[in-house]
Amino acid sequence: MIGLLQRVTRAEVRVEGRTVGAIGTGLLALVCAERGDGERQAEALLAKILALRVFADAQGRMNRSLRDIGGGLLLVPQFTLAADTASGTRPSFSAAAAPQVGRRLFDYLLARARTQHPVVESGVFGAMMQVELVNDGPATFWLQVKPKERDDENLE
Repeated sequence: MIGLLQRVTRAEVRVEGRTVGAIGTGLLALVCAERGDGERQAEALLAKILALRVFADAQGRMNRSLRDIGGGLLLVPQFTLAADTASGTRPSFSAAAAPQVGRRLFDYLLARARTQHPVVESGVFGAMMQVELVNDGPATFWLQVKPKERDDENLE
């Protein structure tokens, strides 16, 4: 699974002009399931998101996690993170999980996040969304949890 994290002072996602998720200080996480991903990859990605020390401590060093600061987490599904742009001018999305698998893993990630963190909001899988954010820093982090060669819980 891929997570593109942006440290934010605020972020929101809208669908058809209606705000469906919004946070103050915290992390906006654009997430994508790749072929071969399963619940293990979702769990590992979530653990990394919640524990990644990207917020300033009293000395101004990135030494505090989302958990430490009690910040919000806004999860937004974004299959285009799996785009292969190595050749040509049109991205290939063959590395992305099939839509039904991507939806299942996004829903799983969201449900697990809500059991582990007090402030979790989300976008809508498969919807055309508008995401607005104020990136704090700017600070943006790319995370990728690669699938194992064979993972029995995978649906692909």
